[in-house]
Amino acid sequence: MNSETINRPRKPDWLKVKIPIGENYKSVRNLVDTYKLHTICESGNCPNMGECWGAGTATFMILGNVCTRSCSFCAVATGRPKFVDFDEPKRVAEAIHLMQVKHAVITSVNRDELPDKGAQIWHDTVVAVKQISPDTTIETLIPDVKSDWSALEVMISAGQEVVSHNMETVKRLYRKVRPQAKYERSLEQIQRTKDFGKRTKSGVMLGLGETDDEVVEILQDLRNHGCDVVTLGQYLQPTKMHLEVAEFIHPDKFLKFKEIGLAMGIPYIESGPLVRSSYHAEKHI
Repeated sequence: MNSETINRPRKPDWLKVKIPIGENYKSVRNLVDTYKLHTICESGNCPNMGECWGAGTATFMILGNVCTRSCSFCAVATGRPKFVDFDEPKRVAEAIHLMQVKHAVITSVNRDELPDKGAQIWHDTVVAVKQISPDTTIETLIPDVKSDWSALEVMISAGQEVVSHNMETVKRLYRKVRPQAKYERSLEQIQRTKDFGKRTKSGVMLGLGETDDEVVEILQDLRNHGCDVVTLGQYLQPTKMHLEVAEFIHPDKFLKFKEIGLAMGIPYIESGPLVRSSYHAEKHI
């Protein structure tokens, strides 16, 4: 055992999760396989997959499962996507209808190589869901559009109730964690989404080496840019090729940051070690 292994923080007991079991989990598994769909639950190695799938919910990932970005925290494959699947919106809508989902969460990889950043597929997917499941509310967790504000408008104008864009980390760590993104640009995207009239949401990971003051700073920045819902969760290293965990944040500190954010005026905050951006998303309406 080398010194690097010895010094690496051990995963604490509060991060243990249950193995996925149960009929609801199997049902979601079968639907995902039958309709050849992608979920961020699987591609992102989410620790809550068993709980969410067991409750009959899943976060669907559109525009394929290969991302044009190379964020150092993310388990989604990076590369050059092969094509755009124009039948995907219909399949996603049919799966959501069969699952009788009351609140659907849809996300996507980055498709920077597309002229519209995938905006039309985003729009078509939300419209398709609303057509066959009009009572289903929708949250779209959208990527950074690189200041293509016309593409953003197409993405968010299809009738979804919540639009989320994750900041992921504090400003100082952007070059290390999100090398192809810009902190100010993501904040502007959230503000423009709010100005469009949408309920806005963003997520931040802790445990990447940020300070307490930096967490307070990003909470204030989100508040100042019209963010309605914030999720704070523990970063977990998906593979040895990704960034290592700098620190496992205690649940009490997550509670502290929640109290600080609420005192600032952020309307709703989910904060805890296992919280992910789509966790308990149905409560954010």
